Formats: sequence, C-alpha cells, structure tokens
Amino acid sequence: MSNTSTMQQDPTKLKLPFFEKVAYGFGDLGSNILLDIGTLYLLKFYTDVLGLPGTYGGIIFLIAKFFTAFTDIFTGIVLDSRKNIGKMGKFRPFIFYFSLPVALIGIANFVGTPFDITGKTVCATILFMLFGLVFSFMNCTYGAMIPAMTKNPNERAALAAWRQGGANLGLLLCTVLFVPVMNMIEGTQQTQYIFAATIFSVCGFLTMLVCVKGVKERYIELKPSNAPKTSILASFKALVGNGPLFVICIANLCTLAAFNVKLAIQVYYCEYVLNDPYLLSYMGFFSMGCIFIGVLLMPAAVRKLGKKTVYIGGLTIWATGDLLNYFVGTTPFLFVAFSCFAFFGSAFVNSLNWALVSETVEYGEWKTGVRSEGTVYTGFTFFRKISQGIAGFFPGFMLTQIGYIPNVVQSESTQEGLRQLIFIYPFALAVITIVAMVFYKLNEKTYIKIVTELEERKKQTKQA
Repeated sequence: MSNTSTMQQDPTKLKLPFFEKVAYGFGDLGSNILLDIGTLYLLKFYTDVLGLPGTYGGIIFLIAKFFTAFTDIFTGIVLDSRKNIGKMGKFRPFIFYFSLPVALIGIANFVGTPFDITGKTVCATILFMLFGLVFSFMNCTYGAMIPAMTKNPNERAALAAWRQGGANLGLLLCTVLFVPVMNMIEGTQQTQYIFAATIFSVCGFLTMLVCVKGVKERYIELKPSNAPKTSILASFKALVGNGPLFVICIANLCTLAAFNVKLAIQVYYCEYVLNDPYLLSYMGFFSMGCIFIGVLLMPAAVRKLGKKTVYIGGLTIWATGDLLNYFVGTTPFLFVAFSCFAFFGSAFVNSLNWALVSETVEYGEWKTGVRSEGTVYTGFTFFRKISQGIAGFFPGFMLTQIGYIPNVVQSESTQEGLRQLIFIYPFALAVITIVAMVFYKLNEKTYIKIVTELEERKKQTKQA
C-alpha cells in the first residue's frame, strides 16, 4: 500500500515540512529522557538505596541489555508481519501505545522492594528487562519509521540530524537537571528518586505524543499476503545478506563501544590523572555544545560531500582528537579542547548512523524483493544493544586489570592504563571503523538508482 498523492511526485526529491522534522526530533528527545534516567542514575540507585553490590548492578545491566538485543529483533518481526494498517499508519500506533508503559516502568525501576539482596536483584533485573521490552516496541518502531516518511536521501540526513539533536538534548537535560529535581523535595533518597523519575518520565511521555502527532507516514509498504512468516533465524540471514547494513552494524558496534567506554572512564581520568573532579562538568558542557554544532552542520555537509565522506571525515576528526589528547593533552585546558574536537567529530558519526541504516531498507528490498523496515532497523539495534552490554561491563573489568584502587592516589601504571582506556581504545576502534566503511558501497547515486528501479517494478506489477 502506498500513498498515491505523494507518489505523483519524485519521491527522492520530496521535501518534508520543517515542523515535521522538529516533531521527529522530539521523538528521540522523549526516548532519551525515558532511557537516560536509567542509564545515568539506576546503577547508583541500586548501590546507594537498594544496597546492592556494584557487581550485581553491572550484571543486571548486562543481562537486561543482552535481553533487549533480542527483543529488538522480535519487534522487527512484529512490524514486518503487520497486514491490517489503520489510519495512524504502520509505525505510529506502536509509539503511541507503548510510550505510556515505558514511562510507568521507568518510574517503577526506582521503587524499592522489601526483600533481601537476592530478591532485590531478581526484582530489579525483571523490571529492567520488562522496561527494555516495551522500550524496544516504542523506540525501534520510531527509528524504523524514517523510510515510511521520506525517500529523499537529503531529508533522511536532516531527520537523522534532528534525531541526534533530540538525543543530545535529552542526555543534557538528564545530566544537568535530574539531581536538582531530586533535591526539590525533602525526604529519603527513595522518595527523591521516585519524584525525579516521575517528573522526567511524564515529560518523556508527553514529548513522545508530540512526535506521534507531528509526523506523517507517506510510504507504507506491506508484505504480500502469501509471503512466508519471518523467523528469527531468517532475520539474521537477511541481516548478513544485506551488505551495506552489515557494514553499518559493524561500524556501529565499534563506535558505540568506543563512545560508551569513553563516557564511563572520563570521570576517573579527570579525578585521578588531571586531579580535578569538577573538570568533567565543564568538559561535558562545552563538548555537548560542539556536538550540537556538528549536528547542525551535518545536513549541509552531506549535501555537498555525501554521507560516506562525511561519516569517514567525522571518524577522522574523532580519532585525531583522541590521539592528540593522549600525546599532548596533559593540562585541563588541552584535555577539554581536544575532547571537544573529538566529540565534534563523533556528532557526524552518531547522526549519520540513523540515516545510513534507513537507506539499507530499499537496498534490501531491491536485492531480495522483500521490504523489511522493522527487521533491518532492529537488526541494526541488535548490534547496538550487544555493544552497550559489553561496554557496560568492560570498564569495570579493565579498572581491575590496571590496578585501580578507589579514593587513593593512583600509581603511574594505573594512570597510564586510564589514559589508554579513554584515548587509545576509542582511537583504535575509530580507525577500525574507517577501514570497515571503505567497504560501504551504497552512495547517493546508487541509492537514487535503486529507488527508481523499485518504483518501476511497482508500476509494472500494478499494470500486470
């Protein structure tokens, strides 16, 4: 099924209204508000309020992230198997109906239980897994919606930029405001966490409704009625068979792992290497500003240079910033300056991930004859969740390996280990990603050719 009014125009040149792009960006603003309160503060809640050992908290995150990697795939299968499409479209109903459960379970994650440590750990794990399940239905559907909104590659890049801007704003708001909101009321830490989680979850839920109201699905593609059902095994086979998607998945596996480890280690680096624990606040503020600048510049850069060139350019800037920091970033000023340079480069990479993966939907349809937005996107997010699970466990393991001891002056070897973790490890993964992107062959010219051929196929099918 396709919207015939929009099909009268060239779909690769159709412009989206400005406010629709803003509304789409609101979707990742809401998603990240709902997600980041758990990512940033749930571990501290487990240790400080529930009294769980830190290792238990790490295991909870590891189990939950691996579980949600598979719930993402399941979401894709459900999306691609839909046949009865209502007025809201193929994707928006999932965002609408699952955003409220995400908000409610997000609050429940911060509610304590009266059990012993084992009971608390089991309950916390189940709740976090359940949160991941409903979040998959909401967020994976949101991400998979881009191909249904536009076939214009430049507009897809613009949507990806708005999405990344929303994600960065959500992260910034959670980082800066969650603790002050907690301190707005008196009472136990338990009460303060619930209060702040409720405020942020309600805001996240309302923001998701803005997204649902403001976006439009123009190209809704359904599987033929006689098409076989998609299994999880078939989904993985389709993932490997889609060459450009496989390259993007490998690239994302590397870049997300590098980014997450950098975020986890930087607090240790500021306190124990640069001897200034408050430096992180300044660095976070300025680096977030550089990320926003990169996001704003990305659409224009893509129009002039193409996605692949901009993506590799962003990786090069990122890697250069980390390398400079390792060799000469020995003062707080230089650390902040080179970190901002690296984060500026990462903005292009993180933004374009979403635009690139959306184009692999048409590539897969062109190659196999079957359109699978859900399977393609959730195959991509499967790699992201695996990367997040590993990256969540890796820093703690490596801190032990380099001899880190909390609340004491670190030895020279431990400081060198921290420097390698925050700079050399991300640098190496950025270089590996550059090599992987050499094999990405789906450029703008090829993509437009693919879309044109697909439209011709559909016309011939209708005439037949």
